[in-house]
Amino acid sequence: MVKAIVGANWGDEGKGKITDMLAEESDIIVRFQGGSNAGHTIINEYGKFALHLLPSGVFYNHTTSIIGNGVALNIPYLIKELKSLTDRNVPMPKILVSDRAQILMPYHVDFDTYEEARLAGKSFGSTKSGIAPFYSDKYAKIGFQVCELFGNEDELKDKIANVCTLKNVMLEHLYHKPLLNPDEIFNTLMEYKEMIAPYVTDTSAYLNKALKEGKKILLEGQLGSLKDPDHGIYPMVTSSSTLAPYGAIGAGVPAASIQDVVTVVKAYSSAVGAGAFVSEIFGDEADELRRRGGDGGEFGATTGRPRRMGWFDAVATRYGVRMQGTTEVALTVIDVLGYLDEIPMCVGYEIDGKVTKDFPTTPQLEKAKPVWKVMPGWKCDIRGITKYEDLPEACRNYIEAIEDEIEAPITMVSNGPGRHEIIHRESSYSK
Repeated sequence: MVKAIVGANWGDEGKGKITDMLAEESDIIVRFQGGSNAGHTIINEYGKFALHLLPSGVFYNHTTSIIGNGVALNIPYLIKELKSLTDRNVPMPKILVSDRAQILMPYHVDFDTYEEARLAGKSFGSTKSGIAPFYSDKYAKIGFQVCELFGNEDELKDKIANVCTLKNVMLEHLYHKPLLNPDEIFNTLMEYKEMIAPYVTDTSAYLNKALKEGKKILLEGQLGSLKDPDHGIYPMVTSSSTLAPYGAIGAGVPAASIQDVVTVVKAYSSAVGAGAFVSEIFGDEADELRRRGGDGGEFGATTGRPRRMGWFDAVATRYGVRMQGTTEVALTVIDVLGYLDEIPMCVGYEIDGKVTKDFPTTPQLEKAKPVWKVMPGWKCDIRGITKYEDLPEACRNYIEAIEDEIEAPITMVSNGPGRHEIIHRESSYSK
């Protein structure tokens, strides 16, 4: 059986905790897209960790963690991240890397940085991790698959020469930066070959065998629905699909094998990077929520940038939940809101004088104004509560209002950053 864990919104929903928790009862965890450009925060008995490339199930001895073919594989970063675990007394996890994964190169990071600088005030808010240039090369068919490191070296050198010809035109005439050296790139790839060799295998075949054996497989997505390049707030999106259906492609499993899609939803909103954000708040109101939020403040796990803050956006979340093909919802950081007398919720968008509950395309989204519904707060700390019926009535009303708005069953309520600070709930919701 395959279960996917994905985000409903802009990312930062708390997927790392949910994956870490569900990994306890899983055999295999797979990262299926994205790269080291976003982080998943985990808090467990070893301490607090921000994982970027590694799947969030690496803390269990019984699991296998897979870097799927859909991932932007930064090889030195992966090795560094593994060492950062073992340096803190985490047992060395079992890691497998797809032989079809493509390699994120140092020049991808350079091109990302150069382009953000060139765009200046009109930039995309990139983390400058090389993701857009990497995926551009992948689809232009000038990327390097891991398996090519173990093939014919002369063919690899010919391909490198072609890549350098193309890249150097831009470096010389657009960015006015030093040119790429084919020999240096070849040497870099040979270093990468030595680093990654112990982990490389046909992970699709491995997963197919695991499925036949009845193993439990988790697919872990990065970011959320609104950062998807097709269905998100284009162009302020990432460069790989953030939707659960892509998990089948990015991991190399049959689409029909994904039987459960756990979509992680935040009890308020936050985002890193540029783009429309209808329920965004500012000033002292945002600063207070940012300071109290997350597991130590709302700051990007990769960049450390302060996250943009907002109240819960039911329009965006309902859309995100629908696009993921959600079967159940995990609601996170509900405990953060205990300081509020009243809690606003965005339940509609006003665009050109008309109110809609349907999430629009980006040009319309840029004009949208929030329509608010205000609910009473519960004014107490709910951390430590383990039964849903023990939550304050106002808290339960808020959760059930979210459930009604997003049109999907909330089966888990996270009321703290710890692995087991979660309330399992029997949802009565039905469409």
